[in-house]
Amino acid sequence: MEKTKITYTQAIEEVEAILEKFNNEQMNVDELGAQVKRAAELIKLCKEKLRKAEKEVADVLENE
Repeated sequence: MEKTKITYTQAIEEVEAILEKFNNEQMNVDELGAQVKRAAELIKLCKEKLRKAEKEVADVLENE
């Protein structure tokens, strides 16, 4: 996964799609591990993007 190539919104949408597939029992055992790993990577990416945005906002407010 290339972190710089995917937006926060795209990552969230992909996680939601994985969850929907899992909840609708459309995911077979063979793909379960890979999908869980992908979801974990996407969640980590989202957390990083949120932390970065939070820091940027805090920096702007601090300099006001």
